[in-house]
Amino acid sequence: MDNALVALSDELAGAVEKAGQSVVIVNARPRSPSSGVHWRQDVIVTAEHTLKHEDDITIGLPDGGVVAATLVGRDPGTDIAVLKASGLSNAVATFGDGAKLGALTLMIGRSKDSGVNATMGVISAVSGPWRTWRGGMMDQYIRLDATLYPGTSGGAVVDTQGRLLGIATSGLSRLAGLAVPVSTVNRVVDELLTKGHISRGYLGVGLQPLNTPAGLIVLSVETGGPAERGGVLVGDILVAIEGKPVKDTDDVQGVLEPGYVGKAVKASIVRGGVAAEISITIGERPRRAG
Repeated sequence: MDNALVALSDELAGAVEKAGQSVVIVNARPRSPSSGVHWRQDVIVTAEHTLKHEDDITIGLPDGGVVAATLVGRDPGTDIAVLKASGLSNAVATFGDGAKLGALTLMIGRSKDSGVNATMGVISAVSGPWRTWRGGMMDQYIRLDATLYPGTSGGAVVDTQGRLLGIATSGLSRLAGLAVPVSTVNRVVDELLTKGHISRGYLGVGLQPLNTPAGLIVLSVETGGPAERGGVLVGDILVAIEGKPVKDTDDVQGVLEPGYVGKAVKASIVRGGVAAEISITIGERPRRAG
């Protein structure tokens, strides 16, 4: 038994040492830096909620060096921000096979005072696609049964071999720390590197559920918006999109994902008691100025 414990301890220490080489300090808020992961060459990923300013960001490296970084883009929906910095000499993260319920996992951060820091727990929940309260879509819901100490958000969630499973965040749940899965981060990184922002679809309507399970009533239609161009009128009852019944506004969110922007969807409505079908081309949600 003692030999088994020693072997486990050595394995965990090795995992921290390996993964810690890709974990950096992100200085983007007063007095309390967060962590980040060297995701791809010269590309840093961190937790979006930890960025309190977008200029004068610096990265603290494992060798003690500090380099300037620029913000490529941020996605509050998935709590992911992407930074670029040139001349990063530390290792790029190694990716694992995915989260497994009950598996031991390590959350690894880095701070100026302690250097690499680690906490251990288990993956206490894994489920399928999940929409965050911020409106982003996760490929998986991964809940961590471990303490995320201050500054750990944006750091690495790794398996016992030091392979990355996701980005640690305390910004998407008040109950527990979560991991943004690698597949979700890659999708966000790709779009931010290409466009600088995440496209979100919109219909340009105000909807409200009815007291009966009949659908959603249209309360307002934005002038010149996708719904108006598709022929939607105030008072219409939206009963289905792409053949799927809608009973709550959450049921509409599926066609507002980035992949639907610019695509036509079939909407089933009831107008004046008569059923009809119309086509609406999903627009890109306008970005807020500033």
